Amino acid sequence: MREASRKHFIENVFPFLAPGTPLRYGIDNVLRAGSGGLVVIGFSDEVKEVVDGGFQIQADYSPSQLYELAKMDGAIILSKDIQQIMFANVQLIPNSKISSNETGMRHRTAERVAKQTKALVIAISERRNVITLYQGEHQYTLKDMSVILTKANQAIQTLEKYKAVLDQSMTNLGALEFERLVTFQDVSQVIHRVEMVLRVKRELITYVHELGNEGRLITMQLNELLANVEREALLLLKDYVEHEGVSAAKAFHDLQIASDQHALNDEYIREFLKLSADIEQQHVLHSRGYRLMHRIPRLPPSIIENIISYFHTLQAVHEASLEDLESVDGIGEARARLVKEG
Repeated sequence: MREASRKHFIENVFPFLAPGTPLRYGIDNVLRAGSGGLVVIGFSDEVKEVVDGGFQIQADYSPSQLYELAKMDGAIILSKDIQQIMFANVQLIPNSKISSNETGMRHRTAERVAKQTKALVIAISERRNVITLYQGEHQYTLKDMSVILTKANQAIQTLEKYKAVLDQSMTNLGALEFERLVTFQDVSQVIHRVEMVLRVKRELITYVHELGNEGRLITMQLNELLANVEREALLLLKDYVEHEGVSAAKAFHDLQIASDQHALNDEYIREFLKLSADIEQQHVLHSRGYRLMHRIPRLPPSIIENIISYFHTLQAVHEASLEDLESVDGIGEARARLVKEG
C-alpha cells in the first residue's frame, strides 16, 4: 500500500512541477539565483495553525513575483490551484515533536509542516542546489533534467530487452500449448517476464511525469514498446486461472499490487492462478485458448467466449472439425473455417 500511495503522490504532484510549468519556472529561477526558499501549496485550516507573521499578498501568481518574494527569509504560501500568491515572508512553526530525518533548518521545517498539514511543501536549497518535495510521509528530490533523460533512455533500452524476452516466452508457450506440454513452471516463467516489463514501465512513468512536456518522446517509445502487453497478460491469466469464481481481471490487479511491493515468487503466482499447493511441477496445465484465439483476425470477443464456453480448452478447439465448430452459437461455415485456419 505504501508503494501505491507513493505512486499516487508522484502522479498528482509532478504535473504542477514538470519542466515548463509556471511553478517550476519560478522555482528554477529561485534556485539559479541562489536565494533558496520554502513554498507551501494550499492554505487550509491545518496550514493556518502553523503560520505566524508575514504579509498577505493575494496577488495573481507569476514566476517573476515568486522569485522576488523568495528574496525574503520567510515562506511563501500559494493557493491550491497555483493561481494566487496568498502570503509571503511567513514563519512556519510546526509541532517540534514530529520526527524529522533532515538536518538543515529549512528542510526540517518543510518535512514537519508536510507531515502535520498534509500540504505539499517545496524546499529550495541554495547550498545543495536541489529542490525537495514533501507531502505527508512522502519525500522526493527533483533531479536535473539531463540526469532524468539519461536514466529514462537507459530504462527504455532495458525495456526493449525485457520485451524481446517476453515475446519469445509467449511464442514458446503457444507452441507448448499445442503440444499439450505446458507445466506450471512454463506459465510462471512467462508471468515473471510480464512482471519485469511492468516494473520497468512503472519506473519510466515516474520519469515521464517528472519530465513533463520534455517526456513526450519517451512516452511515444513506451507506448510503442508496450502495445498489447497488459492485454496479453490479462488473456494469459484468463487461460490459466483455475477458480471459476475469480476473474482474470482481479487476478491481474492483485498481481500488479503485489509486484509493486516485492518481487513475485512461484508461491505467489500459484496463489494468483488458484492452483493447488500440492500440484506437481510437471503437472500438465490446459489453456482455455483466449490468448491465441484473440490473435485470429476478425474474430469478435463474444464469439471467442462462445467457443471457449462450448469446448472449454484450446486442445478441444484445435481438434474440433468444421461441423463441430459450426455447432457453436454465432459461428457459421465462414467463421468455422477462419478458426481452423487461424
